[in-house]
Formats: sequence, structure tokens, C-alpha cells
Amino acid sequence: MKNAVLIGASGFVGSAILNEALARGIRVIAVVRNPEHIKVSNPNLEVVKADVSSADAVAEVCKGADAVISAYNPGWKNPDMYNETLRVYPQILEGVKKSGVGRLLIVGGAGTLFVSPGLRVMDSPDIPEDIIGGIKSLGEFYLNTLRKEKDIDWVFFSPAASIAPGERTGNYRLGKDFLIMDSDGKSSISVQDYAKAMIDEFETPRHHRERFTIGY
Repeated sequence: MKNAVLIGASGFVGSAILNEALARGIRVIAVVRNPEHIKVSNPNLEVVKADVSSADAVAEVCKGADAVISAYNPGWKNPDMYNETLRVYPQILEGVKKSGVGRLLIVGGAGTLFVSPGLRVMDSPDIPEDIIGGIKSLGEFYLNTLRKEKDIDWVFFSPAASIAPGERTGNYRLGKDFLIMDSDGKSSISVQDYAKAMIDEFETPRHHRERFTIGY
């Protein structure tokens, strides 16, 4: 049985990944701020409360896992989301490295994907002001820190521009650095299909020290 540590397992994307992993018989240690938010009961699930802003705490909870999946998000309504993301994510990265786990899969953002050569999503003037801090901070972590990381096998998995509840179709496309759009110019993915693709990558690694993306 494979073992995964899932940081942020009670969030929107994290909970979908949790459900997908448990459905496949993967043993999951769910790392959360508020254990009471985990409503799932499963013999393969262990819920752990930990402070992921501490590299030592992350290292302790991750020991022995086959891989760590991070869906960390300080909260879209957090007024300090920009600074908190850039403060905490390096600690998660360092903690996973200290734990001895060799692989880290990160729920990325779409912000650093290109919509055309030289133009990234996060450079668009259409992004709402209340979420731009979260988009830019995760993007900066990927661009300025993660891409330079050589000591761990990491993946930054960017969703489509729109990720929402829907169906687990298994019918989607994967790409690398460009936003995937359909014939109508829409970029979307269901959170269930995103979770499926993430656990596919966990079970059968195909990407190494790189970003990839998904869309219909």
C-alpha cells in the first residue's frame, strides 16, 4: 500500500484529492489546521493537526511517506495571503526535504501559465483584486524558488483557469506551460478530474522537477 501525506486536505482541492486517494486504497495522512473539518471516515486515513509554517513540524509528519502532496492555501479571504504564502511554502519545501521524502507534488496555480508567448495569466488586467495576491504569491514561489530546487523531485501541477466542482470524466488534456483552452476559448477543469490526474501522477510519476497543467 502506498502512503501519501496530504497537506491542506480539508480545502476545496485538497478534499477532492483526499477522496480520490482513499478511493484507490492509498493510505493518507491528512495534515490540516482544523481536524474537525475532515468529514471522511476511512481505515486508511489518519488526520494530523500540524503547523506547516514550521519546517521541523512538516519534517516530522512527513517521515516515511512515499510522497507529499501539498494543497496548502492560507485562505482566499486571508488579507495577508500574499505574504503568508511566500512565508509558509518555503518552510513546507524545506520540511519535506528534511523528512527524507524524495517527492513533492504541489497544487499549483494557473497564474504563471502563458496565454500567449511572453504573456502570463497573472499579467492579465482582468484578475479580481481580491485574489491577485494569492495568484501572484504562488506564482512567485514557483518562478523564484521551486524552479531552482535541485535536491528533491518536485512537481507543480497548475489547473486550468477555472476549476470547479463537476464530474470525474477522465477525459482531459495535459500540457506544460501554456493554458489549455477548448475550441470556444474556455479554460476549465473539474476539481474531480484535477484530483484524478494528481493521484495518477502520485502513483505513476511522469513529471520530474517541472510544471504541468490540465484542461478540457
